[in-house]
Amino acid sequence: MSTVPTLNGQVIGQAHYATRALLERAVTPLGLSFGQVLALNVLAAGPIERDRFVHRITSTLKVDEPAVHEVITQLVDADLARVDGPATAADGPEPQVALTDAGHAARRGVAAAVAGIGARLYADIPTDEASTAARVLALVTERANAELAASPG
Repeated sequence: MSTVPTLNGQVIGQAHYATRALLERAVTPLGLSFGQVLALNVLAAGPIERDRFVHRITSTLKVDEPAVHEVITQLVDADLARVDGPATAADGPEPQVALTDAGHAARRGVAAAVAGIGARLYADIPTDEASTAARVLALVTERANAELAASPG
């Protein structure tokens, strides 16, 4: 008989890394990294000001701004995204980052991969249990983000 694990960072981390490994395996043939996948997901909602985009990715991945600018450069170089507007906000309106047609196609490939992974991993989990888990994990994330925001460095 197996024991029920204690809900803690280790259990959450193991689930995250195992799922992330499946996602990375699925998107590698598309030529995408995990950071690029998250960027494509953000951009799928439509063009976004570059500074807002950078903030969104840094706060999600807990990485620094240069890492996000590198992801933008990678997506632009791969013709998956474009940056519209002046080089700096001082020259006019804030530049916006948007998907190209190729970026939309790549995002559809990612969505299909994610849907397949989700269908396999969550298929037999009762809806009420999945909803409870989602609420608990959202609360843990909210609390961790609040602690990160409250403490320097």
